[in-house]
Amino acid sequence: MDNTKTAPYNIRERKDKCAAYRSLIRAELADELYEKILNLVVIEKRYRDKDFSAKELATLLHTNTRYISAVINSRFNTNFQGFINEYRIKEAMYIMTDKRYMNMTIEEIGCKVGFANRQSFYASFYRNMGMTPNNYRKKHLQK
Repeated sequence: MDNTKTAPYNIRERKDKCAAYRSLIRAELADELYEKILNLVVIEKRYRDKDFSAKELATLLHTNTRYISAVINSRFNTNFQGFINEYRIKEAMYIMTDKRYMNMTIEEIGCKVGFANRQSFYASFYRNMGMTPNNYRKKHLQK
């Protein structure tokens, strides 16, 4: 019997993992990759691509996915998908509270920021914010 706790949207508690390869990356390389990851993901907004993957990021940065994973885990305290979704959610929160985008549905906003479907958007948003995107929008548009 599985005793894993679940919350709304079938979200499971994250278990901390310790991977040996994380300590094998040189500090200089980690710093360099950190800057490049921020540039590609945040500045160039690659997170908007629903198919963007750690493998694609590694290819763009001429490295491997283990190094990408090590840097994201150590510098951002999350995994690749959590890192990407954090920026998607930040942009979605901005769009949902900007009156210029009032005519956009929650699903359209989720798609615009890079989520593949409504369910993944709602689950990720709820995991990070503790409320649904719809509730967030209603709460923040009343102000």
